[in-house]
Amino acid sequence: MNRHTIRKALALLLLLPVLLLGPVAHAGEPARVMIAWYDLILELVRHTPTYSPPVASRAFAYLGVAAHEANASGRSDLMSLAGQLNGLTALPQRESGKSYDDAIVVHTAVSLTTLNFFGNTGPTGERAMKAMVRKLEKDLYEGVAQDVIERSKAHGTAIADHILAWSKSDGGAVIENMGFPLTHKLGEGKSRWVPTSLIQQQQVPLLPNWGKNRPFAMPMGSSCPLPPPPEYSEDTASQFYLEAKEVYDTSKSLTKEQEIIARFWSDDPMMSPTPPGHWIFIALRLLENEKADAVRTADVLARLGIAIADGFIGCWDSKYQYDLLRPITYIRRTMDPKWNALLITPPFPEYPSGHSSQSGAAEIVMAKLFGENFAFVDSTHERDGIKPRRFESFREAAQEAAMSRLYGGIHFRAAIERGLEQGHCIGGYAADLKTKR
Repeated sequence: MNRHTIRKALALLLLLPVLLLGPVAHAGEPARVMIAWYDLILELVRHTPTYSPPVASRAFAYLGVAAHEANASGRSDLMSLAGQLNGLTALPQRESGKSYDDAIVVHTAVSLTTLNFFGNTGPTGERAMKAMVRKLEKDLYEGVAQDVIERSKAHGTAIADHILAWSKSDGGAVIENMGFPLTHKLGEGKSRWVPTSLIQQQQVPLLPNWGKNRPFAMPMGSSCPLPPPPEYSEDTASQFYLEAKEVYDTSKSLTKEQEIIARFWSDDPMMSPTPPGHWIFIALRLLENEKADAVRTADVLARLGIAIADGFIGCWDSKYQYDLLRPITYIRRTMDPKWNALLITPPFPEYPSGHSSQSGAAEIVMAKLFGENFAFVDSTHERDGIKPRRFESFREAAQEAAMSRLYGGIHFRAAIERGLEQGHCIGGYAADLKTKR
C-alpha cells in the first residue's frame, strides 16, 4: 500500500468520530446539527475527486445559505438572503400557525443539500452520509409529534430543493474530467502559462471558465479587478526578474519556520479540507468554543462560505485574464534549469494567488463577525500531525496564508499582495449582507 493510499484510508477513518456523536439536541439547538454536518463535509471534501478548491468553495457557499434560510424561515427577527444574492428568489415559507421543529428543518435542508453536492464522493462517503442521516434523525425525532416531524421535513425539503435549483444555473454545477477541459488552446507568448506537471490530464489548466460563474454577493466575477502584474521581462534589472529572484533566493535560504508555514497552509486537494475548508474549520471551532446559537452559527457559515466562493470566482476571473506563467517555469528558463519549488505547483495560471484572494475575503468577514483583533488558535491539521498555530488576528492569519505561497515557491510577491487586496474588496460584499432585521 503506497503512501497516498494510506493517507487516504486514514482520512476515511476520520469520518468515524463524526458518526459516533453523542445525542444531538431537539428543537432550539439546530446549531449542533449544522456543526455535525459541516464536520462530516470537511472530511468528504478530502476524498471527493472533483473537489478542487474552487469547487469546494462553491459547496460551502450553498450549504451556508441553505443553513441560514432554514433557520431564518422560522424567525421574524432574521432576514432572508433572497434578493441580496444574485439569482436567489423568495424561498418557501412556513405555514402560519403551525408548529415546526427548527432542528429538523435545518437537518433536512442541510442533509439533502449535502447529499446532492457530494453525490460523487464514492461508496465510503455515501455510507457516511447515510449513517449521519440515520443517527441525527434518530436523535431529533425522539419525543417530537409525528405531524411536526413531517411538516418540518417537508419544509426543509422545500428549502433544499429551492437552493439546489438555484445552484444549477450558476455555471459551476457540472464538473467534467475533474475540472480540466477536454479541449483548451494555450496562450501564446513567453509570459503565458504553460503546464508544470507531467500528468497528462494537467496539460491544460484547471477550470478556465470558473471566473465566469455567477457570483453570490458581488455583482460580477470582475467586480474587484486587479491591475496587470509586472510586465514580463528577462532583464535582470526588471521588476519581473527581481520578483522571481526573490522566490528563488527564498527557496535557497528557507528557514524551518518558513517551511512549516508553507506546509501548514498548503491544503492540497485530496489530502486536506482544501484552502476554503481550512477557513471553515477555523470558524467551526470558534463557534463551538463560544457555544454559539443557531442564529450566530448560520450567519457565520453563510457569510464565510459566500466570501470564499466569491473569492475564487474573482481570483479565477483575473487568473485567466492575465494567464501568467508560474515561478518554476520562469526560474528554470532564466536562472536554474534544475530548480524545484518546495510545494507542487498547482495546474493553473499564477496571478493572483488563490490563497491570497480567498484568505483576504475570509479575513474581512471573520473580522466583522468576531472582531478586528480577535486572537485564536488554528488547529486545522492537528489530526494530521501538524502543530496548531496561534494568530493575534484574522489579518495576521490571512497574511501568513498568502506569504506561505512565496515560501512554497509557487507565487510571485505581486500575486500575493494584490490577491489579498482583491480578497478584501470581495469580502466586503459578503460582510455587508443583511441577515437580521
